[in-house]
Amino acid sequence: MRSSDRRGGSGGATGSGRAESLRAEPVRAEPDRAASGRATSDRAVVRDALGVGVAVGLSGFAFGVTSNGAGLSLLQTCALSLLVFTGASQFALVGALAGGGNPFTAAAGAFFLGTRNAFYGLRLSRSLALPRALRPAAAQWVIDETAAVTLAQRTRRAARIGFTVTGLTLYVLWNLTTLLGAVGAEAIGDTRAWGLDAAGPAVFLALLAPMLRTAAERATAGIAVLLGLGLLPVLPAGVPVLVAALAAPAVLWYQGRRADPGAGSPHPETRADKTPEAGGLSERAR
Repeated sequence: MRSSDRRGGSGGATGSGRAESLRAEPVRAEPDRAASGRATSDRAVVRDALGVGVAVGLSGFAFGVTSNGAGLSLLQTCALSLLVFTGASQFALVGALAGGGNPFTAAAGAFFLGTRNAFYGLRLSRSLALPRALRPAAAQWVIDETAAVTLAQRTRRAARIGFTVTGLTLYVLWNLTTLLGAVGAEAIGDTRAWGLDAAGPAVFLALLAPMLRTAAERATAGIAVLLGLGLLPVLPAGVPVLVAALAAPAVLWYQGRRADPGAGSPHPETRADKTPEAGGLSERAR
């Protein structure tokens, strides 16, 4: 009996040890699986961010060429990319200058285009939740592409990775290709003879087209084009761009009217008093 008890006890101890080891294995495996899943997710974010950064960063060539054709020096061109770093505003500025516009009017148009980045910043500040010390530096990278990549992520970690990789890749490539484009344009000479003066508007349209996803956005762009082209012969260069910005509030106003068609009509209770049913009820009450 004692030997069997000992055997039974040892067997029980062995069985319990195996059970404990089996229970312990999933516990050790869970962190491994979580770490592996995180690494895979991080690689996917980095891949997407690099794709956006490289694709858009290469268009700095066109800006360098366009800026040189507008009469800006190499230093001025590179300073715009380093300090302004928002393609739409940069193209709008040099485009207005190339058309003979007033520098202040051209700068005003570029400024209004750049105000959208302030709204991106309000949204990204919650998604990224960066320390206060890093926010001034990060603000330089708040543009269309970094906002799109960041807001597409589901976690804060992925959002921070997407923002950092997109911003860094795009900033480095944009400034490098701007320099190369400006230097190349100086070596070529007259960019208009080569048809390179159309590179800026072409890239601007290529950047804008994928953003026009809804009917309201397409209508805004269409009205802005009509206003800009229609007023170009009668207004100084750069002013039609400012007037074209009125397309956005006009479309928003029209959307609001369609969403609330009874906004200008009498109060529903007033209308109800005039219906036959309301009249009949009042007569029966008398």
